[in-house]
Amino acid sequence: MHLKKIWPILMLVTLILPLSLKARDISKDDILGLWLSEEKDGVIEVTKDGELYQGHLVWIKELADGTKKEILDKENPDESKRGRSLQGIKLFYGFNYDDEEWNNGSIYDPKSGKTYSSFLELKDENTLKLRGYVGIPLFGRTSIWTRVKEIPKTEN
Repeated sequence: MHLKKIWPILMLVTLILPLSLKARDISKDDILGLWLSEEKDGVIEVTKDGELYQGHLVWIKELADGTKKEILDKENPDESKRGRSLQGIKLFYGFNYDDEEWNNGSIYDPKSGKTYSSFLELKDENTLKLRGYVGIPLFGRTSIWTRVKEIPKTEN
């Protein structure tokens, strides 16, 4: 009779234990490095400034393959920034690490010129989930980025 009562608890522990062990493997600096965007048209380098994490656009496919000579931040709501190149701009900033995710940050979408609240989460060591939203995360969009070891080589 006691085995019937204990069996569900043992099953639950068996399912939860691997998840809790995996969570402990994440370190706050695991996010650092180069990430290829979901559309595979840009590489973002995640760096750290003090205790906050940020990302700069370090490679743009259209510039690398010669399709375009220049891509400007033409949708920026600040007119004084519309003439700047997108190459090298800070796309996201202000993220701090807390409870297995990087949160309280903002991300700039150069295609729309809008800035959104955001959080980042590692799905595994080579997959980064980025969620941008307005108000609450329910009202937003998720993008999945892939870690790369180096900036892609593009032949002209």
